[in-house]
Amino acid sequence: MAVKIRLSRIGTKSRPFYRIIATDSRNKRDGAVLANVGTYDPLTGSVVQFYEDIYQAWLSKGAIATDSTKKIYRLYKKSGSSATATPAATTEAAQVEQAEQAA
Repeated sequence: MAVKIRLSRIGTKSRPFYRIIATDSRNKRDGAVLANVGTYDPLTGSVVQFYEDIYQAWLSKGAIATDSTKKIYRLYKKSGSSATATPAATTEAAQVEQAEQAA
């Protein structure tokens, strides 16, 4: 199975918005997804969220990133890598915050 990291469109007509996904290369553009790597807004040219650890994990497993996702990754790195934290870190931070509020 050849895995690709590519874009999947979720925006409406005249308002494009993309998910960066890992999927089997034989699937349709908006077909089955193995992993959600992030989101990208081409209207503002910004990476809304990007999970670099998931991206690197799929690349280490042999996934092939398309040219557009490589470009978005470079944009993410250039922006200071502050688009988002990892999903696990976000939930841990929320749990710590809730514990502090309860105390």
